[in-house]
Amino acid sequence: MSALYVTEPGAVIRLSSRTLIISKGKEKLAQVPLLRIDNVLVFGNAQITTQALSVLLAEGIDVTYLTRNGRLRGRLTSVSSKNVLLRIAQYERYLDDVFQLQLAKIFVTAKIRNCKRLIQRFGLNHPEIEMQKTIDSLIKLQHKIRSADSTANLLGLEGGASAAYFGMFGEMFVRDLKFEKRSKRPPKDPVNALLSFGYSLITNELHALIVGHGFDPYIGFLHGLSYGRPSLALDLVEEFRQPVVDRFTLRLLNRGIIKKADFINKDGGVYLTDEARKIYFTQYDKLINKKSGQPARSIRDHFKHQIRQLSKAIQKNSIYKPFKYN
Repeated sequence: MSALYVTEPGAVIRLSSRTLIISKGKEKLAQVPLLRIDNVLVFGNAQITTQALSVLLAEGIDVTYLTRNGRLRGRLTSVSSKNVLLRIAQYERYLDDVFQLQLAKIFVTAKIRNCKRLIQRFGLNHPEIEMQKTIDSLIKLQHKIRSADSTANLLGLEGGASAAYFGMFGEMFVRDLKFEKRSKRPPKDPVNALLSFGYSLITNELHALIVGHGFDPYIGFLHGLSYGRPSLALDLVEEFRQPVVDRFTLRLLNRGIIKKADFINKDGGVYLTDEARKIYFTQYDKLINKKSGQPARSIRDHFKHQIRQLSKAIQKNSIYKPFKYN
């Protein structure tokens, strides 16, 4: 099972028997059996017929609407999970200062560890690049997590780790696309464009999965409460940024799968062209569904596994084990 990405401007998604038909005018662009998808992502001004939408919701297939550049507009889901006991436990754990801080420390520790691991793995093939100072800085910040007495302090440590990590991240690009610093809204260069796009995709996917499992997505333990922000999804994103999105961005650019010519300047930012976005999704779908390790799991499987672990930790007050990049 995988996601269906519809990016063609003006495309229409309709249903024929048990198959989604994507067309534009009189041209049929694609057809996909329902049994092969578990999520539909619609970018820009593509449309879905009412009949197709009704069947998707009846089948439990979420529909996510995004701008052409990957920012979430909204999501349609089938009937929400009835797991009210999980949500009650989540509220109780959020009000438990000891549990909240403990879980927040786990998220930040995992984030910094995965930053360090990505640098170390890249360094194995590039001994000419000096990386040890950055690694040492990350280790020092990781040690400070134990004595942090609030989520505000933890977010400060996480911010320091991100600054140190991104300072080195720019040294990892071997072609003509360079990265100086993180810029988000809008992204100011091709590397930031890919990072922002990838982070949006995994945030949206984790958001949908935690809602389907029964969580309240707006109550996080590291990111806390902020009106309209899916803080719990953002908590989980922290342990997947480097091993999924950052590593993927390095591969796309360093192997020349996506090139400088695949980006356009628009509204003060830099974004993928429509054609390059199709290449991105083809590569992303392979990445997210490829199984590896023991037991063999895809990235999407790891998303679901971490959510199940989090559910167990919250309901049984057990220790949550984060995703580790090996």
